[in-house]
Amino acid sequence: MAAGGRASGRPAKKKGPSKGTGGQGRRSLQGKGATPPAEMRHWYKDKSRAERIAREEQGGTRRPAPTRQRRSEDAPEYIGGRNPVLEALQAGVPSNALYVAPRLENDDRVRDSIKIAAERGIALLEVTRDKLDRLTEGGVHQGIALQIPAYDYAHPSELVELAQDAAETPLIVALDSVTDPRNLGAIARSATAFGAHGLLIPSRRAAGVTGGAWKTSAGTLATLRVARAANLTAALREYRDAGLFVIGLDGSGETDIGDVQLLSEPAVIVVGSEGKGLSRLVREQCDVLARIPMHAAAESLNAGVAAGVALYEVARHRRL
Repeated sequence: MAAGGRASGRPAKKKGPSKGTGGQGRRSLQGKGATPPAEMRHWYKDKSRAERIAREEQGGTRRPAPTRQRRSEDAPEYIGGRNPVLEALQAGVPSNALYVAPRLENDDRVRDSIKIAAERGIALLEVTRDKLDRLTEGGVHQGIALQIPAYDYAHPSELVELAQDAAETPLIVALDSVTDPRNLGAIARSATAFGAHGLLIPSRRAAGVTGGAWKTSAGTLATLRVARAANLTAALREYRDAGLFVIGLDGSGETDIGDVQLLSEPAVIVVGSEGKGLSRLVREQCDVLARIPMHAAAESLNAGVAAGVALYEVARHRRL
């Protein structure tokens, strides 16, 4: 049997060249390329914007803030949100400009904010929500933001002078490395409510009067002076030399805040940081270390709450 033959003995038929595809097969094998990332798809921006607006309208979770660069002390701050902006304008907070997103006229708070801004001669600017995102650094702004100038801090001695000018017994609240601006704003609110003459904060490693502090203070920072000291320990020492008693809030104190006899005297109430409390050097400057009695189930109080409790006790003693 021949090598190329079949079983019938007939020779194998030679095949001719196959019909080509003109390259169509090769192109079909190449596919359409890699799937584009979400941000390159035509519907992505519209969907993201709709989700962001819905989240803000419902007061949902804050979107993560972008990494913050070190802010210049002379840079303006921004308050975002319809209620905080309106409260700040009603309280007379110094303001440079009001930023509003389009199509918000049907909200009474926005209309009132625009009216107050116009009456006070504050610049009114219509901007996109993306612009507001950048200004508020990812905060929930609800389509409106207020630009406020950098805060003009007082000198520590000015707080005592304010009390003397009002013929009142000085009461100052000092914050030892409180780093959350919201705590600073809450303490400012309590300090205003209970008649304190000002706040004293360190110039380093501590929260300052930022947009977050203005927002939490509900406008009370417009009437309460804040002083800043390069060295908090030295400032407390100067207060003691001027006749003020320094009372530190500390969980290890041996005296309940309500039993401190110095509350009716010229006083400085010192509130420690959120995590570590009072620093060693500040503790050494205190005339009394007082504790706030509480159930054992709660190890400590938030700095803002602790300041409010202590200031209430001061006001109660001074009414007696």
